[in-house]
Amino acid sequence: MSRGRKAEIKAIDGALSKAPPAPSWLPAHAKAEWRRVLPQLVAERKIAAHELGTVESYCLAVATMRQAEAAIAANGLTFESESGPKRRPETTILKENLEAARRLAAELGLTPASRTKNKGGAPGDGEASEFGVDI
Repeated sequence: MSRGRKAEIKAIDGALSKAPPAPSWLPAHAKAEWRRVLPQLVAERKIAAHELGTVESYCLAVATMRQAEAAIAANGLTFESESGPKRRPETTILKENLEAARRLAAELGLTPASRTKNKGGAPGDGEASEFGVDI
């Protein structure tokens, strides 16, 4: 398997000019993460309306990761089965969501390495459509 250069995160035209509220269906930790990261992405002109699904996925991965970690903290890493100690299923859930959150954070420009690749978008004319997108 060949490892090439990672795609550079490009500044985008049509970036959101205002951060929309978190979707109501997101769990509390995901909404908190949305409120933490989205205003910065908008301020740096790094997110457009059609990319909000990626932000939702990132926030959901963070929330699921926290939920799994809470279950592990309460119940431990292992449990006793008939055949001996086994890893709790939450450890796999935690690992999968840590990896997903890391990948999505890099896609969104939220990691130190990815931030240097994306300097933000060109400013629009300041007029925003009803969707918060510069037109």
